[in-house]
Amino acid sequence: MSSYGLRIFSGNSNRELAEQVCERLEIPLGRARVDRFSDGEVRVEIGENVRGTDVFVIQSCSNPVNDHLIELLVMIDAFKRASARRITAVMPYYGYARQDRKNKPRVPITARLVADLLTRVGANRVLTMDLHAGQIQGFFNIPVDNLYASPILLPYIKENFSGDIVIVSPDAGGVARARAYASRLGANLALIDKRRDEPNKAKAMNIIGDVKNRLAIILDDMVDTAGTLMEAAKALLEHDALSVHACCTHAVLSEPALDRIAQGPLESLVVTNTIPLKERAKKISKIKVLSAHRLFSEAIKNIHNEDSISCLFEIRH
Repeated sequence: MSSYGLRIFSGNSNRELAEQVCERLEIPLGRARVDRFSDGEVRVEIGENVRGTDVFVIQSCSNPVNDHLIELLVMIDAFKRASARRITAVMPYYGYARQDRKNKPRVPITARLVADLLTRVGANRVLTMDLHAGQIQGFFNIPVDNLYASPILLPYIKENFSGDIVIVSPDAGGVARARAYASRLGANLALIDKRRDEPNKAKAMNIIGDVKNRLAIILDDMVDTAGTLMEAAKALLEHDALSVHACCTHAVLSEPALDRIAQGPLESLVVTNTIPLKERAKKISKIKVLSAHRLFSEAIKNIHNEDSISCLFEIRH
């Protein structure tokens, strides 16, 4: 057992998840004021003594991404200056993860920039879930724990879907994840070969694998504008899939995602609460939210106690 105290704090991006984590760990959520000065600058004031403590700051980089990222950085700086012994940035959703390499001339690698900002401001560790690209862990010179949503999504799929199931990867980058799920479910595997001409716009091209007369479940790490999901769903139905569902970890849901989901061919969309669902999204019956608080609370407890968290990786992809 760690000899120094555990404290959990939250910014404004996902306070509900932080409260669920604290309730499971049976500790109070730390007192912190995170608001704005009159000109919009972030104002942070820690409301309790954190000297010598093990601090975890829960903050997703969800919309508005830049505001929430700055809140996290300012909070880490505040804890560092208040002499916290260790500071862990708990980022259920790691923003800017899609900009992880130079895929054309004169573009930034913003995922690395965020890693540098977190490290330089004083974070000692990062805890996240389903990074868009695993190599982002290598952008850090501090420990990074990347949890998987599989312990949340797999039981749901097993309990709610039956018959001849095919797990579908919407692109080549997600094949390893889809294969791992298919293996655990004893299901078939398919891949959608797509062409993306510009960001947030994708066109499904062909389907590799047999989906005819099967229940198709599209598996992805995030759903943003839902353009990829809709094109994938249409292609699967054109290839005689019985029905199409989707399981995605991060519900980014930028415009016009909600209209597409409500009116499109997907029968259901399962997401986690790494990003809080928008009020309008809560009214769409197709969308089901599963809580990630158990995984994060167990990871935080194990990290605090200097125990391994590998037991939380139900499957590896």
